[in-house]
Order: sequence, then C-alpha cells, then structure tokens
Amino acid sequence: MTRSTDPASLDIVTAATEMRAGSLRPSALLDSILERIDEVEPELRAFVLVDREGAHRAAVDLDRELARGKLRGPLHGIPVAVKDIFDVAGFPTRCGCRAYDDAPPTSEDSTVVARLRAVGAIILGKTTTHELACGVYTPPTRNPWDLERIPGGSSGGSGAAVAAGMAMGATGSDTGGSIRIPAALCGVVGIKPTYGRVSRAGVAALSWSLDHAGPLARTVDDAALLLQAMAGVDPRDPTSIDRPLPDLFPSSEGSLQGRRIGVPGELFFDGITDAVRGAVDDARRSLSELAATIVEVSIPELAWTLPAEFGIVLAEGASYHEQLLRTRPKLIGENVLGLLDAGALLPATYYLRAQRLRAVIQTAVRRAFEQARLDALLAPTLPAAAARHDQLTYLFDGREEGVTDAYVRTTAPFNLTGQPVVAVPAGLSPEGLPIGVQFAGRPYAEDTVVTIARAYERASGWREKSFPPRGIAGVLAA
Repeated sequence: MTRSTDPASLDIVTAATEMRAGSLRPSALLDSILERIDEVEPELRAFVLVDREGAHRAAVDLDRELARGKLRGPLHGIPVAVKDIFDVAGFPTRCGCRAYDDAPPTSEDSTVVARLRAVGAIILGKTTTHELACGVYTPPTRNPWDLERIPGGSSGGSGAAVAAGMAMGATGSDTGGSIRIPAALCGVVGIKPTYGRVSRAGVAALSWSLDHAGPLARTVDDAALLLQAMAGVDPRDPTSIDRPLPDLFPSSEGSLQGRRIGVPGELFFDGITDAVRGAVDDARRSLSELAATIVEVSIPELAWTLPAEFGIVLAEGASYHEQLLRTRPKLIGENVLGLLDAGALLPATYYLRAQRLRAVIQTAVRRAFEQARLDALLAPTLPAAAARHDQLTYLFDGREEGVTDAYVRTTAPFNLTGQPVVAVPAGLSPEGLPIGVQFAGRPYAEDTVVTIARAYERASGWREKSFPPRGIAGVLAA
C-alpha cells in the first residue's frame, strides 16, 4: 500500500472529506491505523494500551450512522489517542507512575474525551506520559525520526503516535511545554490554548495554575479541528472560561497583510543551535513574504521564566501529590520524587515570590503586545533538536545547560502568561531531526495564531515532507 492509498497516511481534514464523499468508512480507516500500530508500535512504544475491541465497536456504529447519512460531527470516524493522564471510562489512569499500577478503571470519561466522542472521534487507547506529567523524556517511548532520541514530554507518547501515523490526533497537557516540546521534537503541530479554554476535569493535575489541555496533530487544520471539539466552559472545572472559541476556519483568508508579529530577542535566542536560529530566520522571511510586518521587541523580564515556572510547578505538584508522597514514595521514580520532595520543602514565601515573578512576566508581555500593536510573537519552540535518551545536557556557545532547563526555557513563558500558542514544524537539523517554531497570541485569540501558523505552514511546505519519519521509514517499507 502506498502513501497515496493508505488511509493511515491521510490528515484529518482529508479523511473527513473522503468520509463525507462516501469513499472512506470509519472501520476501514481504523483498520489502517491499527495495522500501522502493529507495524511500528513495537519499535516506538508510544501506547500504554490500545483498545481494539472498543475502537472496533465504535467504528461499526459510526459506519452505520454514516450509511444513513448521519454525521456526529467533524471528527466522525477519526481515530484519536489519549494521553494517560486523561480519564477514559473503563480504563485506569496511571500517569506513567508505578504507584498507580493498581489503579481501578475510571467510571467516566474526562470532559475532553467525552467531547471528542460526541463529535465522532474513535478513542484508540492511551499514550505514554513522562511520570506524573513531570518531565521531558517520556521513557520508554522513542522518537519516530531517530529511535535513539527522545520524543519529548511529557506528552511524548502522543507526539510519537501522531508523527508515526498511529493516531490522527491526540490529547496532551502543557504545564511548561508538554504539548509543544513533543510537537517540536516529533515534527507535528501542537496547540496550547488560552488558560481555561479546555476543561481539565478528569485530567490528573501537576500544577493547577499552569496546566493547559490541548491537541497534537499532523497539520494546523487538524489541530484546530481537535481544539474546536475540546474547547468550552465546563462546570466541572472552575478554571474553565465562559467565552466562546473564535472561528478557527474563517471563510476567507488571504495574506497576512496588516498582521504584526514580534520577535523577542531575550531568552529565546541566547543559547540555541545554528539550525534553530536559521529556521526562525527562514520563518521571518516567509512571514514577510506573506505581507506580515516583523517587529523586534525587547522583553527582558523573560529572564525570570525558570525561577517562576519551577517555583510554582514544584510547590503545586507537591501539594497535588501530597498523599502519594506520604504513602507510596518508593513507587515514584527517583528524578520525579526528587522534584516533588523539593516542592514539599519550598517555603510559602518562595512560592509567593514565584507567583509575583509570574505577574511581572505577564505584565511585561502584555505591555510588549500593546506598545508594538502585536498580533503574535514568533520564537523557536525549542533551542535544539531531540536529545539522545541518555543525554543530560546541551552545550550552547561553550555553556552547558540541562536538557529540561533548555526545553522549558523557551516554552514556559507562555504557560506563565496563559496565552494561546501554536507550535509548528519548521524544518530539519543537520542530523535530520525536526525543529520547530511557535506563535504566541493575545489571550482568547486562538483564531489569530491559528491563521498565522496555517499561513506559515502552507508557505513552508513542511507538511508535504513530514511523513514517514526517517526512523520508521524502514519498518514501513518492510
């Protein structure tokens, strides 16, 4: 089967179009996806479980509805994977942690999963997460572009599954970059929406004030479709916002004429590889050719990102997992246990100082948008391509930096501000590994960043080159 005839190689928009035309059935698409899982999952290890029986039942029901001319919604028959911190009825939520190996099946879906089902998505199963959604490696999952590299985290299984064609989309969470990090390293699209845009009811927390839920997919349009299904106010989540999601698919889109896109110099460009710097420069040129105005901006307060982010995450994470720390600490991995123990020991004054730093960063970013009349910021998603599984540091201009710090440094600013962000592939490193850029917009303006990201994606031509990833090409050709 070639790429042009293999349904698993389709994007969501194309598959949905073929279903409406009657040339593709949900069960046929599911069979193709499950065949892909059989081919590459033994190499990638992106799933903790695949619900073949439940997925087949759902596909048969959706086949019948389609035959009667009924469509549940824009994701009718689309196979979607779920990060294993989201509740899926009938299955345990284990959060990548041995302490939850004996967790009972949950009785109801998380709000996100329920909303995906309501518009016709088929829930394939649950993907791996870095333990307790607190890390960037996500063992044992491997990167589809190079099996010796990490997929990123904490939503690493979701990123790898989507990149490899084992799911057409997936859910993720983003506390300090956990959607955008695997999106960048695996060469897919990730959206971190405005804080509160997507309900976190039925989603295991790490940091109440920083956690965001959102989608990963192969293209901007696919991710936008998923976000439309997931978004909305929810009485089960007191942080969810009662504000309609703007239209992510306006009827007419021309150039980016009139759009003003800022490029911040600090933090994002102090310590990055030449390949990433070149990708951002190329993106600037592409956006200029699309008639956008590029504006240099200075936001020196971003230097406080890491102390603010970690001060909040560690304290809130220790609070959320307090009982686990007290009763089953030996079942938590050494690295994550160390982080949570540190959070439990943080004085309240440090946590409050971190929240004050967050407010300083929020104010500075808002001021930059207002003074420069910006629609979005352009920045590298990450400073480098994927690390090796055993790699602990990067070397930037003779300065060593930990892998986690390097990744979070460029993603966490927008968790602190709560702005919507779209992370988009932007090319390959000299080693043939994906690198990406991200567009951050004004709060509640997901439509603007999706429009800009879509225009850039189409101009770059990346989505035509991104499948199959190099690391699994041999498996698929066998």
